[in-house]
Amino acid sequence: MNENISIFDTTLRDGSQGEEISFSVEDKLAIAEKLDEFGVDYIEGGWPFSGVNAKDVEFFHRAKKLNLKHATLVAFGSTRRARHKVEEDPGLAGLVEAGTPAVCIFGKSWDFHATEVLGVSLEENLRMIQESVAFLKSKKKEVIYDAEHFFDGYRRNPSYALQTLKAAVDARADWVVLCDTNGGSLPEEVARVVAEVGAQFQGAKLGIHCHNDAELAVANTLAAVRQGVRQVQGTINGLGERCGNANLISLIPNLRMKLGFSMRRINDKSLTRLTELSRFVSTVANTGVDDHQAYVGFSAFAHKAGVHSHAVTKTPLSYEHVRPETVGNARRVLISEQAGAASVLTKAQQFGYKLEKDSPQTRQVIEKVKQLELQGYQFEGADASFQLLLRKVMGTHRRFFELESYHVTASRRGPENPLAEATIKVTVKGERRHTVAEGNGPVNALDNALRKALADFYPGLARTHLVDFKVRVLNAKEATASRVRVLMETSDGGETWCTVGVHENIIEACWEALVDSLEYKLLKDKAK
Repeated sequence: MNENISIFDTTLRDGSQGEEISFSVEDKLAIAEKLDEFGVDYIEGGWPFSGVNAKDVEFFHRAKKLNLKHATLVAFGSTRRARHKVEEDPGLAGLVEAGTPAVCIFGKSWDFHATEVLGVSLEENLRMIQESVAFLKSKKKEVIYDAEHFFDGYRRNPSYALQTLKAAVDARADWVVLCDTNGGSLPEEVARVVAEVGAQFQGAKLGIHCHNDAELAVANTLAAVRQGVRQVQGTINGLGERCGNANLISLIPNLRMKLGFSMRRINDKSLTRLTELSRFVSTVANTGVDDHQAYVGFSAFAHKAGVHSHAVTKTPLSYEHVRPETVGNARRVLISEQAGAASVLTKAQQFGYKLEKDSPQTRQVIEKVKQLELQGYQFEGADASFQLLLRKVMGTHRRFFELESYHVTASRRGPENPLAEATIKVTVKGERRHTVAEGNGPVNALDNALRKALADFYPGLARTHLVDFKVRVLNAKEATASRVRVLMETSDGGETWCTVGVHENIIEACWEALVDSLEYKLLKDKAK
């Protein structure tokens, strides 16, 4: 199929309505530039009505200075208020003042909403739609009409729901968008209704806007496209009200790679930036990355079971529906108690080591991994610790320092903040170092003392810093005496790596992960 699908992104408007999502104006400007760079057709920036959101008014004012190369910026609002003249309606005035070439307004398709929520007659609701679209068209705007609650309205009163669409079409709306606002429709119903609407309005350009309350927003959107819809609305990572909106990160590759549709400005090269776009928005929204998200998640192309890992090293299509690099992601072979020789060999090859399939070393590595995982270690997300383990089994690892002892104390006097202090004795290149350091906690104090001891010998460690730190209780029945697993993520500004430590003593578990982290950095520097 060579038909173009228009991508309408509403991350900055509908996405910002998601719980715990709060974009600053600077955030919205940065995301808008990223969306334009990626190639979306429309960017809905918000609701420029001071009575609703003063922040969005400022965004549209500042957005006039954006140098958008491809995307059309869209201001969002509603039809005129009941019993208001369109020329005097403050919401419509705000849309005009926003200065965007396109506007998107929503109106009521469900008779229940018109009479019970707005408190207007069905005839007045039709006039509100027709007059609002006509007014905005008179201002030379491209008008996208969102038929809110269309599928619910069509289910209850199909004749009236179609009349609301006719009011928008007769007023020359450029797009008429069918909205599954409550997110409860099923794909078969969406397909049937869209087909019936298409038959009624053969000359109209139709769009689709789905929410994800039944976990079907993407499926419903694809069903609508198959029935002739040519504008797809959604958000990056599915952000949005309640359970979110249709996820463009899944929709875009499905449309192009699965259904064969074209998009005006999104091509194969654009798709290689899909993972980057998803993670950029996650970072700005401060939501954290969903490791299991389709196409772009850290685990999307991760293989753990020995059978899977063995097969995918022979032919990736055996357990991958697309090549990870086509969406900017990467394949990962995980090391665990389920891993066989193929997983170990693949991982060793990634690290630049050569192992034979049936060699004693390979069997030793597998056995060591199984022993350690029985104790609670986990190497799936701790590649750096696994690489060090690999070197130790192969007999090629040498320690960069040797611990003689450490001592950590934590104290608190009255209302003052707690204070931690660590004393450490290590031998580095034949020299014995004895250092003391304070920290805001025992792990921080231990880290400071160790770095202090190593600084003269390994100045490159100064560039490393902790990115993430996770502690997992492994046997909760033991309460505070439980064994814990510590996962430590470290970066030197150019690369990020993960290490693991396990022990009943949380300080010792942290020490193991910390030592692996620093040794991995020193190993990297030595290799360079």
